[in-house]
Amino acid sequence: MNTQTSLAFEAGYVGAHTHAVDGTLEERISAIDWAAFAQNLTRDGYAILPTMLNPGQCRRLADYFPQDERFRSHIIMSRYAFGRGEYKYFAHPLPDIVAQLRHTLYPHLAPIANHWHDLMRIDERFPATLSQFHTVCHRAGQTRPTPLLLRYHANDYCCLHQDLYGELVFPFQAILLLDEPGRDFEGGELLLTESDPKKPGRAEVVPLRQGDAVVLAVNFRPVRSTRGYYRTNLRHGVSKLHSGNRNTLGIIFHDAR
Repeated sequence: MNTQTSLAFEAGYVGAHTHAVDGTLEERISAIDWAAFAQNLTRDGYAILPTMLNPGQCRRLADYFPQDERFRSHIIMSRYAFGRGEYKYFAHPLPDIVAQLRHTLYPHLAPIANHWHDLMRIDERFPATLSQFHTVCHRAGQTRPTPLLLRYHANDYCCLHQDLYGELVFPFQAILLLDEPGRDFEGGELLLTESDPKKPGRAEVVPLRQGDAVVLAVNFRPVRSTRGYYRTNLRHGVSKLHSGNRNTLGIIFHDAR
């Protein structure tokens, strides 16, 4: 992690916010203030990347859902008491934009992940590129791709959960909203809960618009105490949809067994 990013972890919040610019996906990701992003992610357990996708990209991704040949599995959530709704895991080869998001975000997140592990006294460290990390995953038997599309209709919801999939876990994942709240659906808020062993837990609605991405902690985050840092446990889910349809793209960086 560079000095600017490391200092941002120790500094108080100064109101910096991530932003996006016109241009390619790589240009939008490169334009993010990653030091401020790291600070927000560590403070809250999540941080939003506005307008990562344009409406056309959102629509094309949502249109993949009925194309069964693109997916390795289809989950009906009610069959497993996960909630109501459905999701599908992409098969290889991933669609270009899904692979691009996964490979372009990872190098910016890996230094933050390593810093978190250092704070929490976890020995595992993550390599610089996603390809290197996947080599480690595959040696551990985690070979199946984990990016997924989720679809919710009226009265659907998702129970609080963590996306782990195996022994090797990258501590962050990204969720991208493909529809516009208030226009395409009502309800269906992204929920984040935190269980803190030292104080009462909290719950938060993560505000997203179409094309926004949120990066959130997969399982826990570091919290400072008088004796150093300890871990708090996070889960996420989706509240009940009142009307319309809600599509999201999930980008999970570790592969599954």
